[in-house]
Amino acid sequence: QVQLVGSGGGLVQAGGSLRLSCAASGRTFSSPAMGWFRQVPGKEREFVAATSWSGGTTYYADSVKGRFAISREYAQNTVYLQMNSLKPEDTAVYYCAASVSGASLKTGRVDYWGQGTQVTVSS
Repeated sequence: QVQLVGSGGGLVQAGGSLRLSCAASGRTFSSPAMGWFRQVPGKEREFVAATSWSGGTTYYADSVKGRFAISREYAQNTVYLQMNSLKPEDTAVYYCAASVSGASLKTGRVDYWGQGTQVTVSS
């Protein structure tokens, strides 16, 4: 089992920045790739970003390319999502996720989910 604990959400004005964190524990070697999804009420959860175990390969949804950056810190088994130039349409509950590969995450194949953290961007 892998446990994921996400944090860092909040309220920010359009154009502002937030950084989300997700700490992994447990059998992380079984699902080493990590990433983020988001969901708004009434819509399906959508992929946002992912990183491979090595951090050498990253994946982004077209809607966040150039604004969001995913990174990981191996010593603390933590992945970060730096969100810049936030827009009201980025408002959602953001979920941390883990899987066997970054490519898997991009296609929605998730092994483990963390609890969500709310991000609200005001106009």
